[in-house]
Amino acid sequence: WPTYRDLASANLDQVRALWTGLGYYRRAEYLLLGAQGMVANGGLPRTHDEWLKVKGVGAYTAAAIASVCFGERVPLVDGNVIRVFSRLKKI
Repeated sequence: WPTYRDLASANLDQVRALWTGLGYYRRAEYLLLGAQGMVANGGLPRTHDEWLKVKGVGAYTAAAIASVCFGERVPLVDGNVIRVFSRLKKI
């Protein structure tokens, strides 16, 4: 599926068949549901808050996409950053 719109027209069995061997099969379902949600909601999200509404997209991924692809000024903080600051501050 070259676009999210093409993916949205697939069914879960087709997506799972291509996902075979990759592990964590829930991601395949989220990928399909996310594509279907974007089509249902009018297209590709552009902001951090819009990306958070896409099934399977968490805070870090939403911030990364909004920041890198659309220039939104949002912080990218993942578990590694939190762990480093926790150790530096001895929390």
